Amino acid sequence: MGITASNKTISTNEINCGENFDITLSLTAEPEIISNPTDIVLILDRSGSLSGDPFTYMKNGAKKFIDIIDQATDSQADGQIGFGSRIGIVSFADDAVENTQLITSVDDLKNAVDSLNNGGRTNHYDAFTKAVDLFDQNSNNAKVMVMFTDGKTTVGPSPSPITDSAKANGAIIYCIGLESTGGLDQDALEDWASKPSSTYVSIAPDDTQLEELFEDLAKNIAKPGATQIVINETVMPDFQITAIKSTTKGSATLLNNHALKWELDELGALATENAQLVFTVQHIGSQSGMQPVNETILYNDEEQHTVSFPSPEIMVNCDIIVQPEPCPTPVDVTIDRCVDALQFDAGDLMLDGLGRILQLDVTLKNVCPHRRVALAVILTEVDYHHVEYQRGMKIFTIPAHSYRSCKDILIRCINFVLPEDLDPSGNTNSICNRRKFKAKFIAHYIDNDFECCDI
Repeated sequence: MGITASNKTISTNEINCGENFDITLSLTAEPEIISNPTDIVLILDRSGSLSGDPFTYMKNGAKKFIDIIDQATDSQADGQIGFGSRIGIVSFADDAVENTQLITSVDDLKNAVDSLNNGGRTNHYDAFTKAVDLFDQNSNNAKVMVMFTDGKTTVGPSPSPITDSAKANGAIIYCIGLESTGGLDQDALEDWASKPSSTYVSIAPDDTQLEELFEDLAKNIAKPGATQIVINETVMPDFQITAIKSTTKGSATLLNNHALKWELDELGALATENAQLVFTVQHIGSQSGMQPVNETILYNDEEQHTVSFPSPEIMVNCDIIVQPEPCPTPVDVTIDRCVDALQFDAGDLMLDGLGRILQLDVTLKNVCPHRRVALAVILTEVDYHHVEYQRGMKIFTIPAHSYRSCKDILIRCINFVLPEDLDPSGNTNSICNRRKFKAKFIAHYIDNDFECCDI
């Protein structure tokens, strides 16, 4: 099965311009053995050369192997191998013995391992023969044999015909060898095992490494849901990633303001497992409305699983800005190099004279949706005696907005031209005089729901 779930969620459905929110990426994986039940035969050497600590380490390793398969098959160490997988025990010296059939009881399997006594020669042929006989040829379960030995074949023929036939019929053979007793034939192990040898043959230089080899092999057989996972997330240009808050597994790195990388060595190796990455995103655009958050999200792993994530959207509420008056169209003027004077005809310009420009902004508060507003701006100038003089009035129609609730609307760039010849001080030859103005604003709805009574 591998990756069983993937998701991407956001911490809120609506924000204002410039606000932050969190994004959570989550991924769930389970060991392949859960959806691909496997029959496993442990073939354990108990010949006379394997005594003392090596024999103890071998038993401990085999029992850890059983525990790992137990947990991987149903995500808990409950004493029962689950989801259709089974383990059987075959031990060998002068001849081989079926210590258990293919069973699911962890206690019975461990008791069989603990009951082994060493002594005698090494009969690999009979060991592989008994192991093959344990398999139900009518079962659809995958078939795996794990041979552990520390020596060469000293009784019986070569097992190669048995192993070749088993591999031809779809069985997978792993071989673990112990080198420290001095009698190991590594070439024989490579012949018996599945190919490539680098994957299916493990050699322990000394007995202290046996437990670790059995553990690693159990994880290989259970097959993690996914390994070498890399997720590249890129958010839309209107957003930026400000922080990586937490990861429950693996490591995350910011690549730039808009992209990050999340890497996990493995997921779902021993049980169904979930991993989460939480990072913070800030809105940096100016557009309102429903907006997608992520531009791309790319997933890769060693097993080449195909994984997709949702693309959540968020409602962004920005201030409404209306600019009722267009700015004047500029006239382009170019002075060539080495020219110290230029005569240029800018065309006709009416009402030209010395003066100043006053530019006003005003915010209309809590404007209801679907209502146009009439806005009037009255400008007066005040002299030293507090007498007011009319300097102009402008009236605008502010278009209606379609937000779900009332919104503030910023009206920008209301321009008044103030000639100096209107300066009440009488000094019209300079723009250095101080001039005082008052701006009055009147606004009301144009649209309403009023209907005349039907008399």
